[in-house]
Amino acid sequence: MLVYIYHYYMPHYDLHSHSTHSDGTLTPTELVHLARAAGVDVLALTDHDSTDGIPEAQAAARDVGLQLVAGVEVSVSWGTQTVHVVGLNVDTGESTLQAGLRGQCEFRRQRAEEIARRLEKHGVADAYQGARAQARGAIVGRTHFARFLVEQGHAKNMRQVFKKFLVQGRPGYVPGAWADLAQAVAWIRAAGGQAVIAHPARYKLGSTRLHKLLAEFKACGGAGLEVVSGSHSRDDFFRFAHLTNRFELLASAGSDYHGPEQPWIDLGRLPPLPDGCQPIWRDWSPARPSLRSVAR
Repeated sequence: MLVYIYHYYMPHYDLHSHSTHSDGTLTPTELVHLARAAGVDVLALTDHDSTDGIPEAQAAARDVGLQLVAGVEVSVSWGTQTVHVVGLNVDTGESTLQAGLRGQCEFRRQRAEEIARRLEKHGVADAYQGARAQARGAIVGRTHFARFLVEQGHAKNMRQVFKKFLVQGRPGYVPGAWADLAQAVAWIRAAGGQAVIAHPARYKLGSTRLHKLLAEFKACGGAGLEVVSGSHSRDDFFRFAHLTNRFELLASAGSDYHGPEQPWIDLGRLPPLPDGCQPIWRDWSPARPSLRSVAR
């Protein structure tokens, strides 16, 4: 006898990733295919201040049966701190969002030129051309300069080059002049998206300042907090899960994958959200029933 059993399949989410349209090293198509191979069901492409890779990623996602979430990661100046806000399920054609992103990209262009000038004064020749060669898309960012500096032997690895050249007090540091928190959230909301604070453990904020950031973020319409991240520890997962409840935020999960050159961050290899927090995807779509047959 053949018995049909219905069960609900819970999708595997990775809601933070990058392609060659910012500082990732895989094209949107390559990224989507790798995500599918890694078992990801729902992937957000969240390039820095750009949605240019979304159409290609959507086409690739249709080919492999993966759900692609249109996203973006917006850089924000919050006091003296740079914070990243991910927008999920944004309408990439919305004019307010795109006008804001064009301003961000213009500053990125100016910053790249200034980083190169400062590095040249420090004896690093052809820094802009070297960084430009590392970038496969339109944006030239600090990561591209870092890859160039490692390639030229100025540091052993990416972490070392940032500490030696690209953080405050070092020769290639250029302070950010990004959108403010309310602007970034407003752009995302205008495009119908949900705003999420990315990888909060990376900001090195004490409890008082972190709580202030989350309160301001919630007040201006922020929706979520990245609880599970490729750069978070297990203790971080539980700490930020608790804070989602305290500040009535939804919980997100994303690897922040940039490419195979960073093997410590693996696409889709994320633990489940801790119990007790509400996932950002809770209202996106219901778990879909699947049908399997069992012979008896």
